[in-house]
Amino acid sequence: MELEAWLNTRNGIAHRADALAAGFSAWAIATEVRADRVRVVRRSWLYTSRCSWELYSAAAVGGRLTCVSAAKARGLWTIKDPAIHVAVARNAAVRAVPGVRLHWSRPFVPASRFELIDPVENLLSEIADCQPFENAIVVVDSALRSGMVSSSQLSRWQLRSKAFGRLVKAASQFSDSGIESLPLVRLRRRGIDMRQQVRIDGHPVDGLIGNRLVLQFDGFGPHSDPARRRRDLAQDARLMTLGYTVLRFDYYQVMYDWELVESTIVAAMAQGLHLFGTPASH
Repeated sequence: MELEAWLNTRNGIAHRADALAAGFSAWAIATEVRADRVRVVRRSWLYTSRCSWELYSAAAVGGRLTCVSAAKARGLWTIKDPAIHVAVARNAAVRAVPGVRLHWSRPFVPASRFELIDPVENLLSEIADCQPFENAIVVVDSALRSGMVSSSQLSRWQLRSKAFGRLVKAASQFSDSGIESLPLVRLRRRGIDMRQQVRIDGHPVDGLIGNRLVLQFDGFGPHSDPARRRRDLAQDARLMTLGYTVLRFDYYQVMYDWELVESTIVAAMAQGLHLFGTPASH
């Protein structure tokens, strides 16, 4: 395999030491660099046009993506943050870089100097103290749901941060995405208990308040598919015939019009739609 192709299998960037260990000679590397098929940043990192700006930025300052940037790179659910978060050593001589937020901190767990993305343990510990609570909890919930960490592991981590303790206490492994994490946190803050992933009529619902107020939250991805949308609406109709009240909200409403979402839920509860009667067995 050519060096350029090999780099592209590694997100378009790798440390020179890794390339040498993979069997590429110093001459082969120099040849690819002279041909401009491979470029060099900070003397030791080799990259191609496939390399993302985030990974390039981490290599350029001699650090690793961390916090929400590392979470995004690892496929976790995040709330958009325009900054690129990079962890560097506490004694690193690094100048401020536009668009890059530097985290001068001691890593929670050791990280290889040949890696550009923080381990999940480090990125979660950084998120706790860097991000607003809601931005952080969606990432923690996503890590739990994906199996990258477990609730028991989080509870045993030796972190003294009060912010991290709040996250552990509030975290839920039942949120499929941040669109489900945020309502749980926000309703809990108001004193409303929403149970997640309760199975009714053979299908899980995103949230259930009381014994008959069902909440469904649609994200952009799967719910943009017409067939799935029809399936969701059919499930809503079945639940209504069983005596449930169903409120369905989309991504935009949860993220940018929460006041409407919350007021609608409260109005339904004020009418007793979460408690009246006994719904059909399920």
